[in-house]
Amino acid sequence: MSGNIVRAINDFQRLRRRAALEQILSRLTGRSSDLLSYEEVRRSVGASQQVERGLQDVPLDAIVGSVGRYKDFTRTFLPKESTNEYRWANVKALNLAESGLPPVDLYKIGDAYFVADGNHRVSVAKEMGLASIQAYVTEVMSRVPVGADLEPDDLIIAEQYAYFLGQTELDVLRPGSNLLVTVPGKYQLLLEHIETHHYFMGIDYQKDITWEEAVGHWYDNVYLPTIRMVRDRGIMNDFPKRTATDFYIWLAENRAVLEKELGWDLSTEEAVDALSDSVKPLLDRLSNSIWSAIVGEEEPSEVELVQDVVAAVESNQLFADILVSVGESPASWFAFDQSLIVAQKEKGRIRGLHYTPLIKANGPHDEAPHEYFNLKLAEYGVAGRLADESGDWAKIMTRRSAWTDLFVLSLDQPPDGTILTRLTAEWRQILQISKQPVLAVPGQPSPLSKALIAYNGLHRAKEALTIGAYLAIRWHIPLVVTSIGKPEVTAAHLEEAQAFLGHFGLTAESVAVEGKVDTNLLVTLESHGCDFLIMGGSKSNPLLEMFLGGTVEHVLRNSWLPVMICP
Repeated sequence: MSGNIVRAINDFQRLRRRAALEQILSRLTGRSSDLLSYEEVRRSVGASQQVERGLQDVPLDAIVGSVGRYKDFTRTFLPKESTNEYRWANVKALNLAESGLPPVDLYKIGDAYFVADGNHRVSVAKEMGLASIQAYVTEVMSRVPVGADLEPDDLIIAEQYAYFLGQTELDVLRPGSNLLVTVPGKYQLLLEHIETHHYFMGIDYQKDITWEEAVGHWYDNVYLPTIRMVRDRGIMNDFPKRTATDFYIWLAENRAVLEKELGWDLSTEEAVDALSDSVKPLLDRLSNSIWSAIVGEEEPSEVELVQDVVAAVESNQLFADILVSVGESPASWFAFDQSLIVAQKEKGRIRGLHYTPLIKANGPHDEAPHEYFNLKLAEYGVAGRLADESGDWAKIMTRRSAWTDLFVLSLDQPPDGTILTRLTAEWRQILQISKQPVLAVPGQPSPLSKALIAYNGLHRAKEALTIGAYLAIRWHIPLVVTSIGKPEVTAAHLEEAQAFLGHFGLTAESVAVEGKVDTNLLVTLESHGCDFLIMGGSKSNPLLEMFLGGTVEHVLRNSWLPVMICP
């Protein structure tokens, strides 16, 4: 026996021991170490048409299966017990004698290759540490994308994808489309979506719509816009092993769950926001707000604030979705009346919650809240929906406010001034945590026809001024801007506010006042004929305000008109 054969047999026996170890590890990890069967893959993906590609240099790592000997080698082409030792050794000995390895014959499906002839040569080439091998390649055309990392479990998905494409012809209608998923059993949901879309297209267009038209329209107008939203938010960057269609399916499944939980309809954008984890848990938001108060936060520039107003005016809606709670007190229905006025001005939608406390409020409309709610919506020509829930009111409303643009809050029982109340009051939790403006309504609703803006040059006062500018443009209402303090400071603040409003061709009546802020705000509100106040939230030092009280709290305790507080 030649020296090359002896060396080759020793190499074979070493590799077979490695193969045995690889098989043991695969059983422990649950990851298959087997080669894939070409015929099983071909059948699963519906591949049939063949094209000869000639002699090519093929990466060895892309060879994942075999036509006939997929049980004789592991996935890395280590020889198993069933592999012929002398045949393998002869192939290795030929290469050692510098005869080289003849080209192998491979089938190609997608990016994966399968050995038609030359399994031992591939095994020897991998043992020698080669990166590629010469091969005569026959490509078998597949409708389903197949990667070189294909696993046995992926065949179930590939087979289901092939069926989906057979039903939709989407790869023909939209060449280059890729709706691959990573979880089996999901293509039926996509088919149901297209069937539903087909049905409603017929209703919308008042004519018969072909299946092909519906498939293309769904892909262009439902699927792709959803995927763009997901990509624009960068969500997919955190999940590199998931596909775009995985995210579409997640949205489809979880949007229904969220809508059932909230009792409201959600837009695609809101469902995408939920996926991007934009709705933070209550404690996270509380800690973030306190941290911001301690370390400070970056203020937006004047350019950014101007852009905010322009964007809001162009969109024609700053408060598209308005949250209001009814049922927790008899006067909570006043807040509902106020929300109707805002929604009518904004052409917005009311997302109402009928809250059931442990002790019923027995308000004037709590016997039939849904009937009254819908009646008032019709009267004002406003869209909306009323959900029902009970539990921790502050937590419920904070969670739901994340889905809306404005929270209308009833203040029928103004908070008293004790330290204990300031520590536990539900309304304070809302103001401290909410990232949306809060419109506090102390009694009867206001027509919101003239706004007073409290301006002191700070971050949240600038937010109040920004909202005021939008309302003046969109609602066509006059503005009064007041600054309270030393004359030299108030003059600078009022000049700054007028300069900002001037960007939009707006002017406001300026009122400079010396004295106590909260008292003078309420006096100015009445003396200048304003029917609501817009002011920044007072979060600059939450620990200090907890014991001493703050301007916002004093205003809310004494105001008889609505107060919009900017977070």
